[in-house]
Amino acid sequence: MTRLLLVIAGGLLGAPLRYVADRAVQARHDSMFPWGTFSVNVLGALVLGFLAGASNALPQGVQLFVGTGFCGALTTYSTFSYETIRLFEDRARFLAVANVTASIVAGLGSVFLGTAVSQALWS
Repeated sequence: MTRLLLVIAGGLLGAPLRYVADRAVQARHDSMFPWGTFSVNVLGALVLGFLAGASNALPQGVQLFVGTGFCGALTTYSTFSYETIRLFEDRARFLAVANVTASIVAGLGSVFLGTAVSQALWS
């Protein structure tokens, strides 16, 4: 039961942060490109990569709270998918392809960077 409560608590922080960050970032860009979703997904990948790299040094509770709860609620594959389809439907095909490409490259790069940084700190 404690594990479930840690995941719930992390989600209670991640979900509203996703909403606020998404709106704040998107409000600063006059573009159809979904910068808000892109930003929270890249940030979540960075945090999760850092956590994964430090997994041997951190208690399981931290991994559940931050990794599963917080990052799980902060990041959003469903919104990324919906926004990409919406770009295609709005005939912004270049932006749709750019969203997919940039999200994959930046997400993987962020996980790699987060892992490398945490491993350097705990090695």
